[in-house]
Formats: sequence, C-alpha cells, structure tokens
Amino acid sequence: MEETTCVIAGGGPAGMMLGLLLARAGVKVVVLEKHADFLRDFRGDTVHPSTLEILDELGLGARFAGLPQRHARKITAVTDTDTVTIGDLSQLRGRHPYIAFVPQWDFLDLLAEAARAFPNFDLRMRCEALSFTGDGVLYRDPEGAERRIRADLTVAADGRSSVLRAGLPLREHGAPMDVGWFRLPRVPDDPEDPILRLGTGKMMVAINRETYWQLGYIVPKGDPVEDPETVRPHVAKLLPFLAGRVAEIDAISRLTVQVNRLRRWHRPGLLCIGDAAHAMSPVLGVGINLAVQDAVAAANLLYRPLLEGNLSSRHLAAVQRRRTPATVVIQRLQLTIQDRVIAPALEGASPPPVRYLSYVRPLQRAAVSLIAKGLRPEHVQVPLAPAER
Repeated sequence: MEETTCVIAGGGPAGMMLGLLLARAGVKVVVLEKHADFLRDFRGDTVHPSTLEILDELGLGARFAGLPQRHARKITAVTDTDTVTIGDLSQLRGRHPYIAFVPQWDFLDLLAEAARAFPNFDLRMRCEALSFTGDGVLYRDPEGAERRIRADLTVAADGRSSVLRAGLPLREHGAPMDVGWFRLPRVPDDPEDPILRLGTGKMMVAINRETYWQLGYIVPKGDPVEDPETVRPHVAKLLPFLAGRVAEIDAISRLTVQVNRLRRWHRPGLLCIGDAAHAMSPVLGVGINLAVQDAVAAANLLYRPLLEGNLSSRHLAAVQRRRTPATVVIQRLQLTIQDRVIAPALEGASPPPVRYLSYVRPLQRAAVSLIAKGLRPEHVQVPLAPAER
C-alpha cells in the first residue's frame, strides 16, 4: 500500500488549487484525475475577480494573463422589448474589474504546471478514485488495476457525482431547468458582451468566445434539448443576428442542472469541497470561483495540522463552518432567480421588466460585488515551505 499525507480525488479547480497550495506549504500530496487530460467541452470557465486576486497572491497573475481569454465588464439582458445592462463590473474596485472567460483546461494546466514545481506534488492522470477506504482511497490505475493509497486526509473534489462522499447526508434544492450547450461561429460585427436572452417561454445565454459563440438553450427540467433540428428555429427567433448560422448547429451537449449541498462535508479522514460538497446552478457562473474559495480556505486551515500530524475532525469541521455561509447565500440567490425568473419564463409568463434594474444602482452594485468577490473572499495564508524559498 502506498502512503502520502493528503490524497485528492479530482483534478478540477478545487482539487488542483488545493493540491498546489498544500504542496507549496510542504505537505506531501497526490492528486488523482480519471481523465488523460483536462480537455472537456462546456466546462465552466468564468474566472471572477476573487479567483484572479488569489492567482496574484500566488505570483501566477502574469502567467494567467498570458492565456487566451476574453474580459467581460458588462452583462446584458435582452427581452422582446428591452436591452439593459444588468451588471457593470467596471465599477468594481481592485485590479480586476471584469470576469475573465478562459477555457477551463488552460486554467487547470496553469495550476498543474505551478504545482509540479514542488517535489512533494504528484498528479496522476487516468487514475479514477473508486471509494473512500476509511484511511485513504481505492483507485483504478491507467492499466486497469485496483490500488490503494493511504493518507492522513482524503479530499473529495470529484464533482457533483462524487463517489467518495457516499453516505454523507445530501440536501437537494432542485432546479426547474436543464441547459443544452452548443457553438456557432462569431463574426466581427456581432455584439461584444455576454447576453442573457429572455423570451416568453424561451431563454438563452450567449457567451462571446472571440471566434465562436458558446450558446446555452434553457429548457424545462427533463425536456428534450439534444435535437438540433428542434432548437434551430428558437435560436433564430431569440437571437436574430445568428439566424443565418443556425444550420451549423450539429451537436448539443446537455447539462442536467442540480442545486444541492451536503449537510455534513466531512467524516474522519475525509473532506468534501467544491461540487462534491455543493453542486451549484449555472446561474451567475460562480462554480469555479466557489470551488477555488473552498480550496483556499481548506489549505489555510489544514496545512499546519497536516504538517504536524495532528489532523482531527474539528479541523475538517472548521472548513465547513468557514465556507457554508458563502455557499448558502449564493445558492439562495440562484434559487430565487430560478424560481422567480427562469421557472415563470419557461412556463410561458412574460419576462420581468429588466429595465427597472437600471434604476436601482445601489442594489445592482451590491449584487455585482457579491457575484464577483463572494460573501467571504478567501486569501492565501499558506506560507511557502522553507525548502522552496
């Protein structure tokens, strides 16, 4: 049986950020990622100011800025009668008054490269976590053999379908919709900012990816959305500037929307973070950033007990106490939008008069700040291990 100090299941934003931070502090870390690389279509890739500040604190800001990306400073809502800016990030204070849209695989590659600089970091691709054993993980290696690795701490960062969190109590909040994601080419005369399109009984999201549009067609929970032939006329009606391109829709990827949260994020030797602890709705695009905040909080609270060999359940409980308020507030905001805007619209109600949002500037600024920075922004308190200075 292999041994390490911390084994992390899942090489997503939460797992990779936590692995980097713990390795930076001198903790021996193994990250298990079941895929051969990070390349997956339609993964979340909105990197908010809270995450950009963390990258700055780690000295990775300049390297991140060198990645292909687009900055969005305004979010526009379009109804049949109105076009309104519902979020203006340019008014935020700080170095990053924008949301950066970066392919998630580039973001994860950046974190992996930074983590590999530390000799106590071990990223194992094509290694799938199978179960929590009580003192580590049973996993399948690239050759298909089952192996065990023992660790003082196992972290489940393996997403909303986590296999390691089995048995922990889960509270489901539900969602009225699913999303069909697809692409269409973009031309220079197209709009610049992300678009939320609200129609009677129909909704879409359009994200500018420079050379193409990433489009999300929102349907009632469980309704079919995978047939391009059915979706094309709705896209043409909701976003007329794309009408001449809808014939190019050839594949649609379904996102089954979930909103849930573990009642307890931990058991002896195991901690859940990111989507494994709380699956978020795509509403507001905060998934990556909450996951990263979880990882930073966990690293700040756990690196010392891990180094000293005295980790206990009270340390794991402290991570949940720290991160629960921010998670609850964002989920409640998502559920309010789902229940009061999305569900009525999908049932055929007229879209709300979004133009009124422009009259409530203080409320709009507060909402933008909450989405961009979070309720309780985390900052890196993990020191660089003496051997790495």
